[in-house]
Amino acid sequence: MCITFENEKGTSSELLYCEIVHRARYGESFLIEKQRCSAGDHILGKTSRSPADYYLRAGRYRDMETAIRAADSLLCIEKEYRSIRIEPLSVSKNDPDVFLLFLRPESAMRILQAYAYHFGKGPDTTGIGAASICCDCTARPLTQGLGMSFGCKGSRKHSDYADTEVPLGISRDIIQKIEEGLEKTPDTYE
Repeated sequence: MCITFENEKGTSSELLYCEIVHRARYGESFLIEKQRCSAGDHILGKTSRSPADYYLRAGRYRDMETAIRAADSLLCIEKEYRSIRIEPLSVSKNDPDVFLLFLRPESAMRILQAYAYHFGKGPDTTGIGAASICCDCTARPLTQGLGMSFGCKGSRKHSDYADTEVPLGISRDIIQKIEEGLEKTPDTYE
């Protein structure tokens, strides 16, 4: 799947960002300016309003101080854009900013090995089990090159990806390095 930040007019969607991504996995294309998730709005850079209150009301953290600390740990997109194009790679005519994949654990491991082939270390894939698709797999790749997640309550509930799948985002800036690393490193069972 491809995520591209655009400066053209998009639509408002009643779907959550992770739901839109899920639908794009199965062939739909979107150009959105707004989506329904308030935490997603914060992470996607559409509002400066922290999701801490929402997280506390949802019972995800024991107190407001912890909810604020959790919300502050989330990466947010800081680039200027008007809309986000979310579409399958097979129909994309753009140069996507982020490639978003849903992989089996062994395939995700191979991507991490390809990354380490070039950088000598693994990517920062720190997550808190919240904002997985918007933060870990979209915002993190934009700032750090690669982001992986084990999902979050919202994305697992609303997106129906399998428990055996690991979402992973790769920035356009390192996609060629990942491809080269996959070619040069030994396959899992070699």
